[in-house]
Amino acid sequence: MTKKFQLVGIGNALVDVLTHAPDSFLAEHGIEKGIMQLIDREQAVRLYDRVGPSTEMSGGSAANTIAGFARLGGRAAYVGKVKDDQLGAIFAHDLRAQGAVYETPLAPADTEAETGRCIVLVTPDGERSMNTYLGVTEHLAPSDIDEAQVADAEWIFLEGYRFDGPESHEAFARAIAACKGAGGRVAITLSDPFCISRHRDAFARMLKEDVDLLFANRAEIEAMYEGAGSFEAALEAAAAEVEIVIATESEHGCHVLAEGRRWHVPAVPTRVVDATGAGDLFAGAFLWGLVEGHDLETCARMGNIAASEVISHLGARVEADLKALFRQHGVLPLPGGAEESKEG
Repeated sequence: MTKKFQLVGIGNALVDVLTHAPDSFLAEHGIEKGIMQLIDREQAVRLYDRVGPSTEMSGGSAANTIAGFARLGGRAAYVGKVKDDQLGAIFAHDLRAQGAVYETPLAPADTEAETGRCIVLVTPDGERSMNTYLGVTEHLAPSDIDEAQVADAEWIFLEGYRFDGPESHEAFARAIAACKGAGGRVAITLSDPFCISRHRDAFARMLKEDVDLLFANRAEIEAMYEGAGSFEAALEAAAAEVEIVIATESEHGCHVLAEGRRWHVPAVPTRVVDATGAGDLFAGAFLWGLVEGHDLETCARMGNIAASEVISHLGARVEADLKALFRQHGVLPLPGGAEESKEG
């Protein structure tokens, strides 16, 4: 029986505020380069007042993944909390416009917290430093999980960042139980080394007991398996617990471990304008390839192509036709049965 959704994502629901900033701006405001740090509402207002011209668009790591997946034509839904306010309306409209179903109950307009936002400072080298006010998205609760919806999904995709919330672990547990109870599978992204340090035991338990597919970059997988002693050992430790392990290494491509095998898939060269969303779109394209029946190496190539596209411009949403790019790089056949291109 075909399920209604190929993928349901669960994570933060934020509006991204993207702006260029010199390294000196980060130093002046005590911002550590290249990571995500949580800030309160007052800090968010103060920082927003100090940044230059910005671009505002809906975001959140797993929401970006779902948007990319849906844009490829995948049947997708998203679960993430916003408020009944202007930014909440922007988030919901934008995600639905990508083709995803979004039905999470809104926090009432009189709620003190606001819709979350992430102020992304992009330095001249393309690196992004994220300053996140979670707002109401921090309060994703078990009652926000539609068990019928996640049970009707082939995969659910969990965002590690969402572990920062008083009821989020319980909400994830409810989603996992409903999904796996109906024969579905679970993917997770570790999101950030500091997030791992805050919730190491919960991540470890979930990886051993529930996760079928793990996404992480090098820093994250080393942080998760810090006792392994090296990147190579961390990869092997992850593969001993999780059926499919994907570890990305920026310009060095990615590593795929599954079925006792390992593949290294090179990155697709591009000029880096803004690294925001690279891992998110990698995951979206990889998962789309997976549900469409492609082999793991091809899925990784799709992920690298999508990541390359999204870092070539400002913002975490793709601007090009990804399927056309896949054809150009020979990972999808050309229309009409023409000979595949071998570019890249």
